[in-house]
Amino acid sequence: MAINLSLERIRLLSSHLPPYSRPTIHVAGTNGKGSVTCMLSSIFVASGLTVGRFNSPHLVSVQDSILINEQSVSLEEYSLSRAAVESADQDYGTEVSSFEMLTLVALQVFEKLRVDVVVIEVGMGGRLDATNYIPDESILLSALTTVDLDHQLFLGNTVELIAKEKAGIARKNKPFVLGIQKYAAVENVVRSVVEQTSAHFIAAHSAQRRAWDDTIDGPLPPTFSLDAESFRPPPAQPITFTSSAFPDSLSALLYLNGSHQVENLSLVLTIITTLVTHPLCASRMPSGFSERVLENIKTGIRNATWRGRLSFHRLTVSSPSPRAITVLVDGAHNRASSETLASYVSNLVTMLDGNPQMRRLRLTYILALSHSPPKTPKDTLSPLFASRSSTQFSIQTKVAAVRFTSPEGMPWVNSVPPSEIAATVRESVSGVGLWVASDEGEIQGQLERTEGEDGAQELVIVAGSLYLVADFYRLLARQEAPC
Repeated sequence: MAINLSLERIRLLSSHLPPYSRPTIHVAGTNGKGSVTCMLSSIFVASGLTVGRFNSPHLVSVQDSILINEQSVSLEEYSLSRAAVESADQDYGTEVSSFEMLTLVALQVFEKLRVDVVVIEVGMGGRLDATNYIPDESILLSALTTVDLDHQLFLGNTVELIAKEKAGIARKNKPFVLGIQKYAAVENVVRSVVEQTSAHFIAAHSAQRRAWDDTIDGPLPPTFSLDAESFRPPPAQPITFTSSAFPDSLSALLYLNGSHQVENLSLVLTIITTLVTHPLCASRMPSGFSERVLENIKTGIRNATWRGRLSFHRLTVSSPSPRAITVLVDGAHNRASSETLASYVSNLVTMLDGNPQMRRLRLTYILALSHSPPKTPKDTLSPLFASRSSTQFSIQTKVAAVRFTSPEGMPWVNSVPPSEIAATVRESVSGVGLWVASDEGEIQGQLERTEGEDGAQELVIVAGSLYLVADFYRLLARQEAPC
C-alpha cells in the first residue's frame, strides 16, 4: 500500500461525522514530538484536566495510540468509534487510509468524552498529514520540535524542505511555537511559513540544567548501577526555567532520560507559558487553568514517562542459564535519534567509570530497522558505534541483527533483512561479536537470544525501530503476566 499524503479524503469523511471541537495542541517535528506530547499531557493531568492524547505509531496494540488521562482508551470506546467511522467510510466511499481512519477514530473518542484538552502528534510531515484537517477554531496552538532528515521520499531531501512541510500546520492568528533547532536554517524557513499564514511566531525559551539542590530536590539518589538484581537508575535531571508565566524561576526534576529531553522540555514550558499568557489560548482553557497548572507543573514534569524512549527495564532470559538483565529500550529510527542514543550510552559509561568496582561492561545491541528508502541502514546505525573510552574498565560490544513483527494494520511496513544490518555493522566497527537472524522465517524468540558472561555487568540495548520496541514490550508483558 502506497502512502498518499492528502487531506481530501479525511475532510470528506469528517464532513459526515459529528464535528470535532476540542481545544487542541498540534505538535509536528522529526524527533521529540512524542516526548513533548507526553510531557504536556502529564502536566495537564497533574493539573486536574481531562486530557486526550494521540500518538503514532502504536506500540503493542492500536489502542495504545489513543490515550485518555495517560491510559489507553478502552476497547469498548475504541470499537464503538471505529465502527462509526468505518460505517461512514463505506457509506460515502471515501476509502481513507489506515492512518486517516485512526486519526478520525481518535478525534471521535475525544469529542464523545468531551475532554478538556487534546494533545496531538503529527504522523508524518505536517501540511498534508491527516491530523492537519482539524478545524482552525479547535487549534489552540501549533508547535514544532527538532527538524532533521527523515522521510525524504515524501518531505524533501533537505532540512529546509522538510521544515517547510512541517511548518504547514501553522494556523491563521494562532501561536506557533518553534523548539530549539540543530540547524540554523530551520528557523528562517519556519518564520517565513508562519508569517505567510498570519500565525504568531514564538521561539522556545531554553530550560537550563542546574546543580542538584538538596533543599529543592531532596537527598541525592544512590549511585547509578546496571546490576539487574539491584538496579539503580540514573538520577533525574534538575532544571530551571524562567518566563513571564512564572513569578519566580521554575525549578523541577525531569525523569525522562537524555540531555535532549531538556530541549524538549524547553518547548513544553514555552507552550505552557503561551497557553497562560496568550489571550486566544487563555480564553479557551478551563476556568482556573493558569492557577492550577502553575501549582502542579513540577508534579507533571516529574511524572512524565514515555515507553520506548531511553527506558530501562528488567528482563529474565534463559540462555545459557536463567538470569535477569537490564535492558535499555529506545526507538532510535533515524540518524539523529541514533546519535542521541549513542551520546546517552556514552554518558552512562562515564557514570559507571566512577565506580571503583567496575571491571568489565558488555553492551549488547539488539537491532532491527524498517525498510524506508532513501534512508539506509548505514545512515541510521553508524552513529551507534562511535568509539568510547574508559579509564577504568573494558567494554565488550555485541550485536544481534533481527526482524520485527509486522505491526497491526500496517502490512506495508517491512523489516530490513538482518543480513543488511550485519553488513553495516561489519563496515562500521571491527571486533564486535555478531549474531544474525534469518532474513526469512520465524521471528518469535529472537529477542530472548542473549549470551551471558560471568563477572561482567551488562546492558542490553533494544533499538532501531519502534516496531522492534513493540516486540520487546510484548515479551515483557508475557513475563509479567500472572501464571
